[in-house]
Amino acid sequence: MKKIIIIDGGPRKNFNTASMLQKFAEGAASVNSDIEVKTVRLYGLDYKGCMSCMACKIKGKAVNVCKFKDALTPVLEEIAQADGLVLGSPIYFGDVTGQMRSFLERLAFPWLSYNDYSLTAPKKMPVVLMETMNGLPERNNSQGYGSMEPCIAAALGEPEHLIAYNTYQVKNYDRFELASFSEEAKRKYRDEHWEKDLQKAYDAGRQMAEKI
Repeated sequence: MKKIIIIDGGPRKNFNTASMLQKFAEGAASVNSDIEVKTVRLYGLDYKGCMSCMACKIKGKAVNVCKFKDALTPVLEEIAQADGLVLGSPIYFGDVTGQMRSFLERLAFPWLSYNDYSLTAPKKMPVVLMETMNGLPERNNSQGYGSMEPCIAAALGEPEHLIAYNTYQVKNYDRFELASFSEEAKRKYRDEHWEKDLQKAYDAGRQMAEKI
């Protein structure tokens, strides 16, 4: 059975990032019932970023899956055997969440050889990098997955990008100090774009499932 692993790097279980990833999962599942689609919420796991233990680089025992034992270990081991990978995160201060960044350290550092600086994952696979953000396409300060994206591309393959712009930050703007934002303008943008964004996520899921 083929497997797609979806990594949800957002803190909210039922908001923008989670909704996009759910649509991706539905799209993938619609293609073939023999494809397993598993979603992992990073905010539900107790783990840390790279501990610099260097266990992945011991002479004669070097590996390309992190050896540090915590709640992230089985997830990394599953990804090593998966057939497709989806990473989703809201954008905070122009970057992915801290949980996503810590996950990426643990995922990618074992791929890196300090002998020749090559990057080798256990296997190649299609990858989708998903972002949800408050910014607009013309006013976007996001660095996305930043310095980690070239590592992902070199080790797994060139990723596909899926971005939802100008998403709702809260459901009721009257309850919060958010005077810089026009709820009316946000609602208008959402009415015009959100269903299309969800459809793009669904279609991306179908495409990955067809590819693997």
